Amino acid sequence: MNVFEAIQTRREITHFQKKPIRSETLEQVLNSAYLAPAGNNLPSREFIAITNQDMLQHLANTTPFVRWLAEAVAAIVITGRPDISKYWLQDASIASGFIWLSATELGLGAAFGAIYHAEDANESTRREDYVRTALSIPNDRRIVAILGLGYPEQIPPAKSLLPRESIIHYEKFID
Repeated sequence: MNVFEAIQTRREITHFQKKPIRSETLEQVLNSAYLAPAGNNLPSREFIAITNQDMLQHLANTTPFVRWLAEAVAAIVITGRPDISKYWLQDASIASGFIWLSATELGLGAAFGAIYHAEDANESTRREDYVRTALSIPNDRRIVAILGLGYPEQIPPAKSLLPRESIIHYEKFID
């Protein structure tokens, strides 16, 4: 599979087989996160790999929108470092995409669980503190997301997209 195939076949997978992920496969996914670009090449994001099923069950209670983590075989928590770079959120987001596409390339399913909430500081603090406490994450890190991983129970069909011409513009924005 090439990157274009991974982009086209990527789906959000929230139901996983109970089949373990080989450590070499998980390391490949983590390496893609490590190799993801960061503004000015600053270490503005860090990753925590989770394979402990009790911890995955616990993290599934972070917010009602990540209950599917209880079915995941592994997860990667993505943190950002505002003290290192003003681009911490962008850097963490790019790494999330690299993780998702490499998981797809390797036959894994992935789902993105947003923890950082840009529009509700209180909700963001609640979610982040829940994960921070569970994983002993220092206070100077922001918890951006958790990506759940596993072998898909089934592959859902592609979602309907808006017409391409309503999203892609050339030379200037046309409404």
